[in-house]
Amino acid sequence: MRLVIQLLLWLVIIFLAYLTFDAVYRPIQFNKVKEKRYAKVIENLKDIRAAELAHREVTGSFEDDFDKLVRFIDTAEFAITQRRDTTYLDEEYRATYGVDQYIEDIVIDTLSFVSVKDSLFNGNEERYRTMINVPIEGADAKFDLDAGTISKGDNKIPVFEAKIAKSKILYDQDRTLVLQENEIQSVDDVNGRFISVGSMQEVNTNGNWPQSYGDE
Repeated sequence: MRLVIQLLLWLVIIFLAYLTFDAVYRPIQFNKVKEKRYAKVIENLKDIRAAELAHREVTGSFEDDFDKLVRFIDTAEFAITQRRDTTYLDEEYRATYGVDQYIEDIVIDTLSFVSVKDSLFNGNEERYRTMINVPIEGADAKFDLDAGTISKGDNKIPVFEAKIAKSKILYDQDRTLVLQENEIQSVDDVNGRFISVGSMQEVNTNGNWPQSYGDE
């Protein structure tokens, strides 16, 4: 009887040790998976931001249709410009007052053009054609892309946002840990339920990830 009790006690000890180990090990493994996947997702979001900023520079607005954004990258060009100071005679002032007066101005010369896809993506079409896809095997998801304007005084300012829910990135991970991840608030982590870049509520083209993942 005593031997049976000892065996039961050892089984209980082993079971409790396993639970303790698992409680520590699972979050560690979860964080490793999370950080690796987040890094991949953020690289795509950076590419989307670069494409959107190029679209605004050339057209004056952001684009919420990904197919149109890709067509823009395929065909658009950046102008390579040079600024120089110049002065010229104010003919109207001279005619009115009989006195020479010169106007100082800045002239912008267009030197050449370079394609957007070469400038941003080194001509790598696969990279920008697939950047809307969440780059996590098995996730089968796309980034949500939105664009429009917000009012600032009398001005309409272009804004955009691209985002993906953490739950889609961590689709195969422990649900309890994913729910905890959605509630996280820390300067060293991605806060909230989404990884995103840009905003539809304010003029902001930053990402919501910490500096450990690279530039915002």
